[in-house]
Amino acid sequence: MPGGRLTPQERQQIAQGLADGLAYAEIARRLDRPTSTVTREVMRNGGPTGYRADRAQRATGLRAQRRHRPAAPGDAGAVPEQPYGRDATEVRAYEEAFTGVLMSSGMNRMSAQVLGQLLLSDAEGVTAAELVRHLGVSPASVSKAVAFLEEQGLVRRERDERRRDRYFVDADVWYESTLASARANTRLAETARRGVGVLGAGTPAAVRLENVARFLDFISESITRAAEQARDILHVRPPETPPREAE
Repeated sequence: MPGGRLTPQERQQIAQGLADGLAYAEIARRLDRPTSTVTREVMRNGGPTGYRADRAQRATGLRAQRRHRPAAPGDAGAVPEQPYGRDATEVRAYEEAFTGVLMSSGMNRMSAQVLGQLLLSDAEGVTAAELVRHLGVSPASVSKAVAFLEEQGLVRRERDERRRDRYFVDADVWYESTLASARANTRLAETARRGVGVLGAGTPAAVRLENVARFLDFISESITRAAEQARDILHVRPPETPPREAE
């Protein structure tokens, strides 16, 4: 049934196909669906590593309810109007997919939602009140998520002229985060190498730890070198072109 909505059974097949490592085109072929349908379904429901059939089914039902009910003032479920001619429903679907990918990397949902909003905002910084309004959550939830993200070095805050905290994600956050990952690998390598002395060089366990340490040393050095070489990419500005008019 190529033209209709995906059924729960088809979503189960998509989830199984992803688990089996199938390409979107192959999953679509087995469902007799366009590849774009499968791609859109996966990306708006957690991405290839975060997709769950039952969650996707519930999210689709919720989106349908939102489309068919009048939006009350301040309704967190309503899809807000978008600038630059963007499709509001597609933007919200992308936000959900982005959150899912961050969660699949180990981040809790609230922190993933906040980080996603900061990354996807056109504004110069976002206030806690704006995050609360957009996400439809409590100020305490936003405060806890921001504290976690600051602790991880992913977010910084500044006080604006109205003495409100505004939260930012700097371009160099990805550089610093990559270096932090490399340092964590280095610490693990050092710990593994200490175990060689404890367990006795040449023993099976010690040989395993020494190999782990050498592997992590190589990875850490490669990551650090690549990050240094690629850092400038984070600050490249696109060619000057007339922006689309905000609506």
